Amino acid sequence: MFNPTIVIMETIKNKEFGGERPLFATRNLRLENVTIHAGESALKCCSNIEAVNCRFEGKYPFWHVDGFRVEHCLFTEGARAALWYSRNLVMTDTQVDAPKMFREMDGIILRNVRIPDGQETLWHCSNVDIEDVTIEKCDYLFMHSHDIRIDRWHQQGNYSFQYCRNVEIRNAVIDSKDAFWGTENVTIYDSELTGEYLGWHSRRLTLVRCRISGTQPLCYCRDLKLIDCEFAPDCDLSFEDSEVDATITTPVTSIKNPMRGVIRVPSVGEVIIDANSRAVDPVEIITSEGSK
Repeated sequence: MFNPTIVIMETIKNKEFGGERPLFATRNLRLENVTIHAGESALKCCSNIEAVNCRFEGKYPFWHVDGFRVEHCLFTEGARAALWYSRNLVMTDTQVDAPKMFREMDGIILRNVRIPDGQETLWHCSNVDIEDVTIEKCDYLFMHSHDIRIDRWHQQGNYSFQYCRNVEIRNAVIDSKDAFWGTENVTIYDSELTGEYLGWHSRRLTLVRCRISGTQPLCYCRDLKLIDCEFAPDCDLSFEDSEVDATITTPVTSIKNPMRGVIRVPSVGEVIIDANSRAVDPVEIITSEGSK
């Protein structure tokens, strides 16, 4: 006969802690209306932790934690590098004012989270599931992470998603210079992508019904696909040295030295094929007036 294990949670309410490691190595703990003041590593090496309506002011509060839920909490600027080397996080309805969050983590669920200073956030993370998140000042976001699903995402910060793998993004607004460099297996649906040098050196990048702006997008790509995308007038010198299969619904200012494939577009202001072209097959550009 199966006897399920009943986990009894210890509850701490309306308390304040400070200093170094005040709750070190605790298990099966629920914190309600608790404040963690200045100090370090308040909940290091813990497991099965719940934090509800808590305030975190000290550095490194959740390091080496396995299994934790954070609801309606505040991480102040002093709680920098708060969640590292941990597993199985669910964070909801939370404000994160501290930079350098989420490092080398496996299993992250974020719902309705606001991160106004996302500098160097989400590095070397895997199995990330995000909905309704706004993040700003997030230079170097998502470095070397993989297996990521994002929906309803608003981001401002450069050099994002570099070297990421297996990413699906929907309904996003991404303002980021040098986004998606060196990525592999990324698909983006129904999103706005603003910034220079989008997607350089990517492999198997697919954009579906996206609106793209910024100079020199989508160069040096392999297995690049665009389905019913829009290009802003500043998208010049597109597709250099790329393997591309694209359907674009707006005129394109200029296309430069594509390597191979087909580009369907209403019109092109200029097609540049110069001495630097490395095209190995004829590249077909199909406009309203016919093929070039």
